[in-house]
Amino acid sequence: MRVIDLTGHLPGGTSPPYVETIGPEGPNRLPMPDGYGFANYDRIFTSSSSSREAEPDTRPIAERAAEMIALMDEANVDRCVLRTGSNAIASEVVSLFPSRVMGFAHLSPYDGMRAVRELERLVREERFGGLSVSSLYDQVRASDARYYPLYAKCVELAIPVRIYTAMTYANDRPYDLGHPRELDRVAIDFPELKIVAGLAGWPWVNEMVALIRRHPNLYVDTGAHRPRHFATKGSGWEQFLQFGNTLLQDKVMVGLSAAAFGMTMEEEIKEYLELPLKDSVKEKWLYHNAARFFEIT
Repeated sequence: MRVIDLTGHLPGGTSPPYVETIGPEGPNRLPMPDGYGFANYDRIFTSSSSSREAEPDTRPIAERAAEMIALMDEANVDRCVLRTGSNAIASEVVSLFPSRVMGFAHLSPYDGMRAVRELERLVREERFGGLSVSSLYDQVRASDARYYPLYAKCVELAIPVRIYTAMTYANDRPYDLGHPRELDRVAIDFPELKIVAGLAGWPWVNEMVALIRRHPNLYVDTGAHRPRHFATKGSGWEQFLQFGNTLLQDKVMVGLSAAAFGMTMEEEIKEYLELPLKDSVKEKWLYHNAARFFEIT
């Protein structure tokens, strides 16, 4: 079965940089307490700790990108949206594999029109395919007006935006920065904007489902969640699975995030195929919805 992955990663790790302090930097700022902020992920997710302690992969980007494409070929993954903390790295990988990799720009809402001009440059000159917005890192809610010039430029350029939509475990910032309600205001104000709710909104799954139903241009991806848990009783995913198999079957796309679980892409795809979904719906989740969303022919 063909697959389009919305959370592709280069081997060796390419997560966005951690934002370790709240507020402005300054010469008199004191060290963060142990286990505070993003370090709290290490307490909750052991795979997060091991990945942060691993030696950095210093191989050339081209070599790591070629390995990623080989792994995609083994799993029958046609394309991926590359998740990386660096627009420069994404640009290099897209230039090497333009038919296999899509780059989504991450730009700071604090940069105003400079960010808008850079987004246009990345799309027109570097062939980026979308914008990535993360309240987790920016510490600015997705409905904040500082993002609005970027959203307007997305509409003008006919590109989508992927917005972080989930609870954060970084306990130095509000847990609900990525609440699905932030998407409602954006979708109201920009009805032409194509939006992907990245990470599917857990633990506010019922509200996420309602908003996907409410807004025609709002979709969702399953990044950072192991697929078998969608069918686990009491996991909170019951309504997502129910409606994802029926009324919202055309709105769900997959984010494999396989490395985060210590899995291969083939192993994770197998878990999707074992979910209690109609066969036609599995094909939509894994490929056809994303192909339509990104207008891939």
